[in-house]
Amino acid sequence: RVVEKPKEPKTDLAIVGIYMFDHNVFEAADNIRPSFRGELEITDAIQYLVDHGFDVQARVVDGWWIDTGKRADMLEANRLVLETIETRIDGSVDEASEVYGRVVVEAGAEIRNSVIRGPAIIGHNTRIVDSFVGPFTAIYHDCELVHSEIEHSIVMENCRLLNVPQRIEDSLIGRNVEVTRSPVKPRGYKFMLGDYSRVAID
Repeated sequence: RVVEKPKEPKTDLAIVGIYMFDHNVFEAADNIRPSFRGELEITDAIQYLVDHGFDVQARVVDGWWIDTGKRADMLEANRLVLETIETRIDGSVDEASEVYGRVVVEAGAEIRNSVIRGPAIIGHNTRIVDSFVGPFTAIYHDCELVHSEIEHSIVMENCRLLNVPQRIEDSLIGRNVEVTRSPVKPRGYKFMLGDYSRVAID
């Protein structure tokens, strides 16, 4: 029987959220009811397949695993992945820049007058100018970081961090985000935040 988050677990195993289904999962989805959350639950679909004689198998996954439902967990998973990288510089790094530790600079990326302290990854066509990228930072493709500092963070694609006055730390930044310093005085914080956002200001 598939049991999710039991109060008294019978084993020390957990569902890691990696599934492979054939077309029969659609039959299961058509025959289960939404949970109290109003959603079709994957565990109910799996149980349907078991109950109706379909071939359902499980595999034990060795190594570390993290439920990445929270910011701290995503940053920890990022840290563990970055611990495994080897240095590779396929982009351009000018003579005024310093790269320390294990750093990946993807093709098309440019590092200008900046410090990159690994482990860190700089994605394709990302531009880092007059900036600091600290350890355990992953910056995805097509980003721009100018006159800014960041460490222990994840930045998704097409982001711009421009003239940010304080170091960004322990942060997750989604796609197509722009963080800038306002030229208007008096200065104040201006936010556009999605549902369930959390903001911490020092």
